[in-house]
This record gives sequence, structure tokens and C-alpha cells, in this order.
Amino acid sequence: MAHLLRSVAVVLAGAWLAGCIAADIPYPQLEGKYASPASRYMTLPDGLRVHYRDEGPTDARVVVLVHGFAASLHAWEPWAERLQGEYRVLTLDLPGHGLTRAPADYRMSTAGNVAVVDELTRRVGVERFVVAGNSMGGAVAWSYALAHPERVEGLVLVNAAGWPSEARGEGGPAVFKLLANPAGRVLLRNLDPRPLAARGLRQAYQDERLVTQALVDRYVELARAPGHRALLTSGSGGRSTTPPQSFARIRTPTLVMVGLKDQVIPPERSRGFVGGIPGSKLVTYAEGGHVPMEQMPEESARDLRAFLQALPPVGLPDS
Repeated sequence: MAHLLRSVAVVLAGAWLAGCIAADIPYPQLEGKYASPASRYMTLPDGLRVHYRDEGPTDARVVVLVHGFAASLHAWEPWAERLQGEYRVLTLDLPGHGLTRAPADYRMSTAGNVAVVDELTRRVGVERFVVAGNSMGGAVAWSYALAHPERVEGLVLVNAAGWPSEARGEGGPAVFKLLANPAGRVLLRNLDPRPLAARGLRQAYQDERLVTQALVDRYVELARAPGHRALLTSGSGGRSTTPPQSFARIRTPTLVMVGLKDQVIPPERSRGFVGGIPGSKLVTYAEGGHVPMEQMPEESARDLRAFLQALPPVGLPDS
């Protein structure tokens, strides 16, 4: 605890000296910069205004892509560009992320994210789909497969979070250590994320050439959307309460993808999913970090496409 408090003090002092106490950035300003012609918005009953994209042939197999913690649907652009000629690709910003707006009393949770995915897909007329998730989005994806098995045609976990016994503050970027502590979370709610973001992104992406100024700006500026920092720092950082044996209930075809140089979530956690989900397939990337869909988009999209092509045709029951 003393070590953590010293780390918090150092970060806070450095941030203060650098003038890093930062105000929110209004949504219209962020939308002008980070929305695209494909951007759509949907208001859900709980007051969420969800930003999403729905691209590709409407009669094709649907692939729903769920981003990780502090990321946004932009993380899936490399896959979307490569898949939307053959598949209907649905991406969304979860509450507290990207351009999705949440009411002041909203509380972020995995169950809430599962509900957002469920409501959004139903409202756009999608009944069955493949769901893929990276990092925190991986936990949303497998949680969705457990909660709504009748709707899931395939499950793809990309360096996924949530294997039992995982602690959010364990290892990884410094921001997660701060998020695991109540005092650290309070401090992060008002700080400019930039000092921690650049370092964390370098750990996640591995290849410094990918951590461009534009990438850092996007993460930092979207985190400064009104209410986002409060939501991003609202978690408890506790361990997963899902028993390992629960994953045996997942009977949908499953692909587990993992970059072996991941410094955010230890790669052995992905091997846990492979051991727990019957019939699941593992694909590894020796030089991959936490986000192989961005770090090595051509190779990872090719592996995803092979998995999708092996699924039963749309409209037929899974074998």
C-alpha cells in the first residue's frame, strides 16, 4: 500500500506541475473530429445515446465487435475495412467510451454492457451473430455468449479479460494499478489522461511506430468526453466471480486469439479460455501484443475470416 501511495503521489505531483488538470471536451467537438460518415446514434431506454457503425451487406453474416477498456470502436477499423465486403460488421462504443453518451447516474458494468449489445442488435434487426471482443470487450463477449446462447453463432476472444482470478490492478500499465485503488480512482477523475496514456499505449501496442500522436490524441480526447472519466474510474477492480466450470456451458464455436507479448493481460489467461470452452480453437501471434487486430491486421483478419468461413451457413443451426 505504501508503494502504491508513493506512486499515486508521484503521478499527481507530475501531473500538477505539467498543468494536467483537464476539463471535459464537449461532445459536438469530439463528434466533429471522431465521427465518420458511417456513424449512427441510437437512444436506449436507460438514457444511453450509443454511437455505432453498421457496415457491409445487410443480408450477410453479422459480426459484432466489442472494444476494450478506454478504447472505442475505432480499434476495429482495420478488421472492418477487411471484412465489410463479405460480412455485415457492427461496431459500437460502450458506455463511458468513444462517442456514446451516458446519463449522470449511469453505472458501468459487464452486465450493463451485455444489455447494450443485446438491445442494439435487436433494434437494428439482427437476431443471430458472431460476437468478438478484445480485452474488456472479450469479457463482454463471453458474458453475452453465456447469457444469450441462442443468439450467438460464434465467439471470438482477442486477448480477452475475465478469466477467473484475474485482478484488474495486477501487472500491466500504471493506470490499472491506480484504478485498482479507491484513492487512485478519485485522482484519475480530474487528471488529463495523457501522461499515463502514452506509456500504456506503448505497452499495449508493442510497436512504437503504431503509437502515433493521432492515436494518443484519440484516446486522451475521447476519455475527456463529459462523464467518461467518472465512468472509467467507477469499477472496483475486483476479481472475476465467474467459476471456471461455467465456461463449459459455452457450446458455440469459439476462436481464442492472443498476442504472446501482451503486457496488459498475461497470455496464459487466454489458454484458460481454451481449456474451459469445449472445442475452442487457439491462434497465437509470437510478436503480438494486446491488440493484434491493430498491430497485425492482415494476419489476424485472415485468421478470423477462416473461422467465419468454417461456421454453418447463415440460417442453419450450429452443429
